[in-house]
Amino acid sequence: MSSSKGGQTQKMKVSVFTGKGPLEIPFPTEMDWPKDDEKDYVFQDIYEGLDSLPQPYRMINKLVNLLFDQSWEIIEEREAVKEIENNRIPPTIYPPLEEIQLDKTPGGMAVSQDYLFIGGVKGFSIYSLYNAKRIYVWEKLKVDVTSIWATDLGNEVLIAPVDEMGIIRLFYFYKDSLFLIKTINETDDTSKQSTCVKMEISQSGDFAAFLLQGGGDVWLEVYKLPKETWLKEVEHPQFGLNAKKKVKQLQQNALDATIPENLEMTWGSSPGPSIYQDLNICFRSDIKLSLPVYIMKIKPPKPITGTTFKSPLEVFSKVEDCCGLGSGQNHFIKDAQWEQHMEIFNTSYKKYLEGEWEEEPLSMATFHFFFTSCITTMPSDIKSSSGMVCVLGLHWTGSHNFFLYALSKTVKDKIDCENVWPCAAPIAVSQISDSSSYLALACEDGVLILWDLVQGFPFGVVALPEGCFCQSIHFLRFFLEHEGRNMYPEGQVKSQMMCVVLCTNASLHLVTASQTKGPTTTVLVKRPVNHPEEAICSVAPVPSLPGMVLIFSRNYSVSLMDVAKAKIICAFAAPMYHQLESPWKPLFVVSAHHPCFLLHGDHPDAKTASTNDTEDTPDLVFLFNFEAYPLLEDISKNCTISLKDIADTMAFPQVLPVEKRCEHFLQKSFQKLPKIQGKGHEQWTRLQEYSVALQKKT
Repeated sequence: MSSSKGGQTQKMKVSVFTGKGPLEIPFPTEMDWPKDDEKDYVFQDIYEGLDSLPQPYRMINKLVNLLFDQSWEIIEEREAVKEIENNRIPPTIYPPLEEIQLDKTPGGMAVSQDYLFIGGVKGFSIYSLYNAKRIYVWEKLKVDVTSIWATDLGNEVLIAPVDEMGIIRLFYFYKDSLFLIKTINETDDTSKQSTCVKMEISQSGDFAAFLLQGGGDVWLEVYKLPKETWLKEVEHPQFGLNAKKKVKQLQQNALDATIPENLEMTWGSSPGPSIYQDLNICFRSDIKLSLPVYIMKIKPPKPITGTTFKSPLEVFSKVEDCCGLGSGQNHFIKDAQWEQHMEIFNTSYKKYLEGEWEEEPLSMATFHFFFTSCITTMPSDIKSSSGMVCVLGLHWTGSHNFFLYALSKTVKDKIDCENVWPCAAPIAVSQISDSSSYLALACEDGVLILWDLVQGFPFGVVALPEGCFCQSIHFLRFFLEHEGRNMYPEGQVKSQMMCVVLCTNASLHLVTASQTKGPTTTVLVKRPVNHPEEAICSVAPVPSLPGMVLIFSRNYSVSLMDVAKAKIICAFAAPMYHQLESPWKPLFVVSAHHPCFLLHGDHPDAKTASTNDTEDTPDLVFLFNFEAYPLLEDISKNCTISLKDIADTMAFPQVLPVEKRCEHFLQKSFQKLPKIQGKGHEQWTRLQEYSVALQKKT
């Protein structure tokens, strides 16, 4: 039996030449060397002894050698990985700054303004982000809350919790008062009860859409929110509570406002915790707010079947009022043509169609609200006032079409889409930026379609690398690399888009596009082939840190990446003692107003708790404040660069207004041209005066 190295050599069948006579010492000079004769050497196989072994020993020898060779390859691979790990500099790991103890696993979390909303047992709780203290709890349901949303409405907050029955309710949070507006989908007949799957609220807070399902159907309900009326009703109620009743209700609903000494922190110039120590929130059931106005109900498009029209003139009369492309429902293809087409298709792909087919799930919708822009071709009579959302865009599961609906309709109006954007492949993922300026559509073939909604033109189409298919899209606020740091330009930058794309194979990509440059992709994190436990399961941008994203991996690690350098800046540690979901689905929220994020973790007692007692072990929500960590403190506080500094250096002319760029162009032109004498001197002077006037104007 030979060694591992011997087994590798045996595969090559190495043979040697051996001399017949005895070996001699050569002469000092080459001229005196004897001429070799091939006849003096014989051919010998050094493994002749092994090959002459009888069976089954020869087969056993080969199998053992193969086992040794494979083991040696694994050892070499592990040694190489170990060497890389030893040379890798581990990132700085920061612990959580605060923790919130819960009695049960939270049923969703949401952040709005200075408050954290956590769904829980038979209701939800409100916490202050300044001191991680619970300031109010509403528990008046018969079942627990499973998910919760919260949206800013100026100085007010709209809260939407969903319970285990799928019933969604709207709450209005104003200063120290909480109001129940409406239960959207609750019915007296439980057999007709629908469940809420998803909801979206427009950025301006004027509209809300709820995706409901029940009885084997799914549909989308859209409402108009009278937020101005709500504000008037809470500021000037028609009737109020008397003093005794008000004091009694405050005592019943308000919690103890004492704050432990170890739960105090402040962020910059924001109001301190003392403001929230005396904040007593009460539930106002005596004031009834105006109900949301029902606008429309949208159902999935019906499957395209044979035409019901008798002549082409009926088809043209049906689509004469259309402002753009349609959904394809109004056509003149007869049933016989469809049947013939399906027969040809089934015959051609018979071997692929054989076998059992799973029942197709209900078609779900992904929907977004748009600001009025030139990209939507709408009739003039349905356009809304400036700054108000007037269009709802959505696509259904497995559909190639992106539908656009006008929101300036009433219940009596016919519900038809105003426009359709068809794509070459079914749309898998869609996402809109926070400012509703950019839209990204990801198709199932790995192609991204990027739109500038403000200017009304597409940035272009870009394909992800082969084998990469989009899982989620996350827009970033446009930033610049100035003197080695990521900085936000002052004001809003037009036609400059950035987003990160997480693919189904756990790879991460940065996609950038501008008005003058087509979209480009950059690989930030490759697919972890050798270490599947390091695969990315979720990504979240950090608005308070330019160009930074949080990366959540399957091994329960959380890290912060700089997308400009594709480098991990630091990591965050939260207790994860017992095995949670596999794969891990982290429950977290990132604040848009404060430099912090919150992550659901495990209680330290869970490490020693038995399996039967795990349900009774309290859970924790950990709060991480970026300004409390040395590496991130300066980045968070100094992350904006003024347009004056950009104009002085002219390092990033693409973010400057057109007037500034024209002024700089004229100044450079004046410097290059020689001084004009004679008749052209007057024109030269006028150009200089125009440049000075333009500079004063800007």
